[in-house]
Amino acid sequence: MTLQPHILVSADQVSDKVVVCGEPARVDRIATLLADVEFLAENREFRLLRGHFNGHNITVCSTGIGAPSALIALEELVACGAKQLVRVGSAGALQQHIDLGDLVIAEAAVRDEGGSHAYVGGNYPAYGDIGLTAKLIQHCQQQQLPYHSGVVRSHDSFYRDDELAICEQWHRKGVLAADMETAALMTVGRLRGVQVAAILANVVRYQADVKAGVAEYVNADQLLATAEQNAIKAALSALTA
Repeated sequence: MTLQPHILVSADQVSDKVVVCGEPARVDRIATLLADVEFLAENREFRLLRGHFNGHNITVCSTGIGAPSALIALEELVACGAKQLVRVGSAGALQQHIDLGDLVIAEAAVRDEGGSHAYVGGNYPAYGDIGLTAKLIQHCQQQQLPYHSGVVRSHDSFYRDDELAICEQWHRKGVLAADMETAALMTVGRLRGVQVAAILANVVRYQADVKAGVAEYVNADQLLATAEQNAIKAALSALTA
């Protein structure tokens, strides 16, 4: 069968249930929770494998950083038959009550990235599938995990000269956290008729310097590794419940 040009897989290799993540190495960590794991392909930022969880076929795909590559992955996965996609990612908090390692479930997202605007104007909303989102929340409640649900903001760079002012603006609007892919995936997923949800592990406290926050991320390995595993388990549970 014909391979997709970027993710290098064909329709017979992709299940209807997919976990997407930014970091290729996270694909390998997700694989530790799956049975019968089979490596599929690797090209540029895209690493793909498949396996089984709770009797369901699951495909896992990394998307790299930012909306453009995430949308390439989304489009090609959908072309291969994907119907439900859950993003397992990381985010920086925009509220003080969100602690390092807490989970953030995105109900919707501010479209401050450029990728989705190539498809549809800014007045079109980015919002997650209500069924998948409810299952993420239910899992976190059942497992008594620290989580928050609400609106996140997706953007294209956190090294802007006015980044602190921008974060303060969205903090005042009650936005929970910032990432770089959720809004684009929700918007284009909705346009393509597939279900998309996102669960993010907070890796930077609000008002922490970006470089200091990254250093804290490195120094809090165990806490954040646990948060990532919690997010992965929530995503797999939501896809297979």
